[in-house]
Parts: sequence; C-alpha cells; structure tokens
Amino acid sequence: MSKKLGLNIAGRHFDVDVEDSFAIFLEQQMKKDFNIEGNNELKILLQAYVRKNHELFLQEQKIEEITKKLEI
Repeated sequence: MSKKLGLNIAGRHFDVDVEDSFAIFLEQQMKKDFNIEGNNELKILLQAYVRKNHELFLQEQKIEEITKKLEI
C-alpha cells in the first residue's frame, strides 16, 4: 500500500505517493523541513535539499571510517 503526502511549493501543490513503511519517516522529516500547512518558497526547498545532502555526506564519511577500521 502507499500513502500520499502533499506539499505546497511556490504556490503549487505537489503530491507524492510513497510506501507505508517509508511514509511515516518521510512525513516526520517533511514536518521538520517545511511548512506542511502553508506555502513554502523555493529557497526553503533548496535549503532542505542542501541540508539532506550534507547529512548524506556525513553518513558516507562515517561509513568509510568504519570500513577502514574493519579492514585492519
């Protein structure tokens, strides 16, 4: 099953269908990054994108660090 999540960006409404197992996580993250009830400027979208990519960057660095320790 899937769940539909919606978001308003730059005056337009967007819906995304995601699997139930991922929907809870994504909905929580969207509440942290966006105004779920109102409109979001494009700047907010860009800031969220950069923030999430920074988190991914840090995770990948940590994975490399752990992998190097396991190779020894």
